[in-house]
Amino acid sequence: MLTRKQLDLLDFINKRLVRDGVPPSFDEMKEALDLRSKSGIHRLITALEERGFIRRLPHRARAIEIVKLPEALDKGHDGRAGFEPRVIDGDRPDRKPAGAFALDQGAALELPMLGRIAAGIPIEAVNDGTSSVTVPGAMIAGSGKHYALEVKGESMIDAGINSGDVVIIRETSAVDNGDIVVAQVDGYEATLKRYKKSGDMVMLEAANPAFETRLLRHDQVEVQGKLVGLIRTY
Repeated sequence: MLTRKQLDLLDFINKRLVRDGVPPSFDEMKEALDLRSKSGIHRLITALEERGFIRRLPHRARAIEIVKLPEALDKGHDGRAGFEPRVIDGDRPDRKPAGAFALDQGAALELPMLGRIAAGIPIEAVNDGTSSVTVPGAMIAGSGKHYALEVKGESMIDAGINSGDVVIIRETSAVDNGDIVVAQVDGYEATLKRYKKSGDMVMLEAANPAFETRLLRHDQVEVQGKLVGLIRTY
């Protein structure tokens, strides 16, 4: 799984290689990703190399070779990608696991199933707390409280999130532009959307052209969590 910045950098390098035949300079990468120093670019380059997406050729200036591209870029990256779902095939959360979870990826964990989240017109999230879902420990990103929600609606299908899927959320209000978040609007409506902030305005962006993106004042939006994983149900 790539972070948003890693994906953006890989996309930028690939486009420059296609256009010019040579990769961009570190200064150009820093400017394109709006980073303050080249040390951040060095870390991103190292991460992409460790994950097998690029190869640095020794003893040559600006020598970076694209080894492979994630599916999001192979299909044409439109600038909205920032989450590449870690998908675990599984049974419905209110049934017993049918052995479909990849539990060898880490110790199995039980997360509370807090209800439903809208990926469409915002609706109030149901918080009954009466059920749970089993997930591989490797799906849990970082420390802190995690929980699961069932997705209703199709506004995030271009991000690989379908109606009926179960999303794994890390409870946090600290998110970056481009993250997919659980946002509470006007104190009661909860929705799953891509988050972008500019000045005093917040954009809750759909990943489906059939759905409208909402532009709201920052005081109308409370971020309650960040998407870290997804369980596909059938």
